[in-house]
Amino acid sequence: MLANAIVGVRDIARGTKFYDTVLGALGYVRHSASEKFVGYGTGQGKPQLWVCIPRNGQPATAGNGAQVSFIAKDKASVDKFHASALAQGGSDEGAPGYRPPDKSGSYACYVRDPDGNKLMAVCAKPG
Repeated sequence: MLANAIVGVRDIARGTKFYDTVLGALGYVRHSASEKFVGYGTGQGKPQLWVCIPRNGQPATAGNGAQVSFIAKDKASVDKFHASALAQGGSDEGAPGYRPPDKSGSYACYVRDPDGNKLMAVCAKPG
């Protein structure tokens, strides 16, 4: 359904370091970069997530109610994503665990990047 998602950052170097680390924990890679944007994806095809300095020159702000969710291959990847985000200056919005907590659903975590963008990593079949 979606061609891609975009999150704005105030500092592209800090954003690149953060997203290289946390998306690397899930096996995603950087496809392209410039002074104002970085594109990430699976390594095949086009980038699916763009991290950028807003084109209008205004400061980046986090969307209230907005969230970007990433597919993780397993529970360990979700855990690594969460730990990597915190180590890179992100904040916790929900520690790794089952949603719902009875282990019948997915295994996920929620974080915010240093600019306040809400991110989720989820393993649909945690096994």
